[in-house]
Amino acid sequence: MDRTKNGMETPTDNNTGLTVRTKSRSMRTMLAAFLCLAAAGCAKQSLETTYSNQEDRIDSYITSLMESNEDYELVHNNGSNRVIIQAGSGNTLVPGGTVSFYYAGYTFSSSISASNMFATNWQAVAEESGWNLTDADYSVKTVRLTEDELIDGLRYGFEGVRAGEECLILFSGKYGFGNRQVGTIPANSALAYHIRVESVSE
Repeated sequence: MDRTKNGMETPTDNNTGLTVRTKSRSMRTMLAAFLCLAAAGCAKQSLETTYSNQEDRIDSYITSLMESNEDYELVHNNGSNRVIIQAGSGNTLVPGGTVSFYYAGYTFSSSISASNMFATNWQAVAEESGWNLTDADYSVKTVRLTEDELIDGLRYGFEGVRAGEECLILFSGKYGFGNRQVGTIPANSALAYHIRVESVSE
């Protein structure tokens, strides 16, 4: 038996030297930690299922596109899919290189339409969709192919494009903004970008 501060005796576990009360508290702490880990594991598994379902829908959409357009080409790169609608020419874009392009961005569920467009600097697409311009004007967008300037899905999708190419780049939320909501884009959204490449340089 051990004495507490108030002089009362508290039973002791002879095997560990811990008071029963302390041991019970430790068990509760361990149980709480286990439940937290289990919940985190379930959330991660659920998110992976979400991404897997998104990738299945992307694959189905691409299959449909390829079957109806024999001239289209498909490029896979680290989870990103590029459907080449019109091939370009000249040098290919490499990591660290610079690309100038027009784009229309969409959240993707099973198709691409004006109703799920979230941004564009492409005048023809904006006018056809009845879309209000989101960029300051219709100026071409220029970025470097680096982690700092592009989300993974776009960075991998752009790799290998050539000047003059028109393409669709599609990827799951895993390679998009992840668990962050950005503007009107919900967290973990699959994304699609319709791209027209103007120029490529090292």
